[in-house]
Amino acid sequence: MSDVELAATDGARIVGLEAGGPMVELLEPENGAEASPIGKFIDRRGPAIHHICFAVQNLDAALDRCRAMGVRLIDEAPRIGAEGKRIAFLHPASTGGILIELTDP
Repeated sequence: MSDVELAATDGARIVGLEAGGPMVELLEPENGAEASPIGKFIDRRGPAIHHICFAVQNLDAALDRCRAMGVRLIDEAPRIGAEGKRIAFLHPASTGGILIELTDP
């Protein structure tokens, strides 16, 4: 297992741990970022799994399918994430209470 320091995003410092395919990202609020999404999450729930990410072949088409099925989106359009890849989040209200991130491969 190797670790990769990823760029800070959304007020969080992110480290990725590669494990032969899947990557596990560990997030912590940057200094003074208690009001960031990650800081708020930790304040409410303590240290826990924040979200699960799935790589999809075509992010735009996946978002279109989600919209067509009535899935509530946090990101209506893809944005750049910690690894420099395009990402978009699905709202937990539409995914059984779990925050889901979709990303380009």
